[in-house]
Amino acid sequence: MKRNPPWSGTAATAMACGLALTLASCGGGLSGSSGDQELDGQTVTVAAVWTGAEQENFTKVLDAFSDETGASTRFVSTGDNVSTLVGSKIEGGDAPDVVMVPQVGVLQQFARKGWLRPLSSKARGAAVKNYADVWRKYGTVDGTFYGLYFKASHKSTVWYSPKAFTDAGVAPPRTYKRMHTTAGILDDSGLPAFSVAGEAGWPLTDWFENVYLSQAGPGNYDKLARHEIPWTHPTVVKALDTLAELFGTDRLIAGGRQGALHTDFPTSVQQVFADPPKAAMTYEGDFVSGIISDQTGKTVGEDADFFPFPPVDGGPAPVVTGGDAATVIKAGKNPKAAMKLVEYLASPKAAAIWAKAGGFISPNAKLDPAEYDDPTLRKAAKSLIGAGNTARLDMSDQTPAAFGGTQGTGEWKILQDFLRDPSDPKGTARTLEAAAAKAYEN
Repeated sequence: MKRNPPWSGTAATAMACGLALTLASCGGGLSGSSGDQELDGQTVTVAAVWTGAEQENFTKVLDAFSDETGASTRFVSTGDNVSTLVGSKIEGGDAPDVVMVPQVGVLQQFARKGWLRPLSSKARGAAVKNYADVWRKYGTVDGTFYGLYFKASHKSTVWYSPKAFTDAGVAPPRTYKRMHTTAGILDDSGLPAFSVAGEAGWPLTDWFENVYLSQAGPGNYDKLARHEIPWTHPTVVKALDTLAELFGTDRLIAGGRQGALHTDFPTSVQQVFADPPKAAMTYEGDFVSGIISDQTGKTVGEDADFFPFPPVDGGPAPVVTGGDAATVIKAGKNPKAAMKLVEYLASPKAAAIWAKAGGFISPNAKLDPAEYDDPTLRKAAKSLIGAGNTARLDMSDQTPAAFGGTQGTGEWKILQDFLRDPSDPKGTARTLEAAAAKAYEN
C-alpha cells in the first residue's frame, strides 16, 4: 500500500498514541465549548494514519469541531495498514466512528465490504459546492458517495536549488523537453541534474504517472488505472520511451542508475540541498518541503523551491495527487456525531485551521489561499486547485496492492528493473501487463 510518507512521525509514536488513547493522552486535549453544543455528551472516535506534527495539526481541527458542537473527540493512529486495523476494530466491537482513508483503493474496499455509511446530503452538497467534480468521483463507489476528501498532496512538483540553477545560468523549465535540455546544461556546469530515489519503487511509479498523464491524457490515465487498456498499449510504451531518455543517461543522475537504486527518498532530497550538493533537483510531491526543513537546514522559498512537473509533448501539465478521505464507519457507536464531523470537514473553515498550521494542502476550492501561512504550500495549493477536473489521484494507489503497492514486487519492482536497464521499453511494458493481469484476476 502506497501513501505519502509520514516523515513527521514514527511508528513508535503511532503505537504509543494510537490504539485506544484519548486525544489528551497524546498531547491534544479535549476542547472547551462555544457553539450550539448539539452534540454535547457524544464522543467521536477518529482513525487516521497521521502521527507527530500531522496528528497535532489535525487535533486543532478536531478541537474546533468540539468547540462548535460540544462533541468530544478521540484519535486512533492506524499505522500504514489501515485495512487491518479497521477490520480488527470492527470485529472486536470497537469500531472507530470516522476513518480518514489514505487510498482510493482502500475506500473502495471498505465500501464493498459494507463497512461504510453513505455520506449525508449535506456532505454531498458541500462536496458539489466546494470541490472539483473529480474529488467527488473518487469518493464515490458504485454510485454512492462515501468519502469526503479533506487533505491532499500535490505529487507533480520538481524541487531544485535556486543557487545551482543561477550558477548554471538556467531557469525552471516550462516543458519536459526543456527540462531535459536544462539537465544537460546543469551537467555541463559540473553538477548532475537529478537525484533519483530508486531504492523503493513508489517514487518511480510517480515519475511514470506524471509523464503518462500529460502525454496520454486523463482519459487514457483512467482506463489504465482500471486496467481497461493493457500495459502493452502504445501510450504506455511511449511514456516508458520518454522516461528512458532520462534514466538512460547516467551522467544526468547523481551516482548514475546504480547509485539511484541505492538512494532512498529522504536521501534523494538531502543530496540536492547538501553542502556541497550532489545534484541540482529532485522530483517528488509537496511533502519534499518537510524533508528540506527538517533535515537539510535549508529554507524553503529561499534556498529551495519547486516548479510544476512540466507538460510532455504538448499535453497539459500533469497534476497527480494523493488524498485522505473522511468516511463514516457503519459499526461506529455515534453515527450522528460522525456525520456532523464529516460535514464540518467539508467546510473551508475546517481546512483553514490546518492550512494556517502548515504541512497541509486542501482540495477545497473555496479555501482562501491567503489562509496558507507557508507561501510555498500556497503556491502548490493554487496549482492543485487550478488543475480542476484534470487532476488525477495516484494511479498505483488505484490498482490492486499486489501490483501497485508492494515493495519488491509488481510495478514497484518492474520500474526499478527498468531504471537499472531502460533499454527495452516494450519488454518492460509486457512485464508490467503480465503482473497487472495477475493482480486484477485476484
